[in-house]
Amino acid sequence: MTPPDASDSRWSDLDRPPLNTTALRRALLRPDGLWTALDVLTATGSTNSDLAAKAAGLAEGAVLIAEEQTAGRGRLDRRWSAPARSGLFFSVLLKPGSSVPVERWGWLPLLTGVAVATGLARAAGVDTALKWPNDLLVTVDGEERKAGGILAERAGADGVVVGIGLNVTLRADELPVPGAGSLALAGAVSTDRDTLLRAVLRSLEQWYGTWRGAGGDPAASGLQEAYAAGCATLGRAVRAELPGGQSVRGEAVALDGDGRLVLATAEGERRPVAAGDIVHLRPATS
Repeated sequence: MTPPDASDSRWSDLDRPPLNTTALRRALLRPDGLWTALDVLTATGSTNSDLAAKAAGLAEGAVLIAEEQTAGRGRLDRRWSAPARSGLFFSVLLKPGSSVPVERWGWLPLLTGVAVATGLARAAGVDTALKWPNDLLVTVDGEERKAGGILAERAGADGVVVGIGLNVTLRADELPVPGAGSLALAGAVSTDRDTLLRAVLRSLEQWYGTWRGAGGDPAASGLQEAYAAGCATLGRAVRAELPGGQSVRGEAVALDGDGRLVLATAEGERRPVAAGDIVHLRPATS
């Protein structure tokens, strides 16, 4: 028998029990639902990489979860790491198909952000703000902290793998950087990862179904309005660090129909930003 205090034991940290795969499958896999398969790995490099490698042979709605990621990635190939079973690290396979034009698939990471925030509000009692384009923010001791992120990647001709990483029970002494946070530090009423995962996946199923039913139209589906309402970036002075080393400053004033962040610059221009890192330069206006 493996000693209970062994570093690789499933029960080496009793405050962080493993996910209940059987219960999750029973709750989420339905004949008429989006989610078609759900697997939990003890550890892997990256759930996004694993799922993308198998995407061609999988039906839409496959979910891959890792109790620990050893090579988790954020945007721009940044590393994402956390102690085993301290968060939710998972990827889903979506295949919007011909019902949604490919040019609207760029809304999927924004849709996922809205779905995660909605699910966490219900299950954890935590307000999660969205930092454009893919960060999830919580408030810890009056300060905005990054508690999670989203990474969407094409998988073959007809698929998109969307990865979500969320810090759940990280303690202050475990934070990887000073600006990080977790649901526990934000005062979540529940940090039960099974409950949180069910809530997030059900919310994602609902938002995705509405968006796809509207042909991916962000206005008709309510997605554009919902993202703008929860976006902590709008109304702030920001610096957008663009691909290629350039940057632009301005006030984030809108989210356009393509999901781009529109900046009003000091020169009077309205500059849409499609990709880049956003630095908040001052608090949002009330």
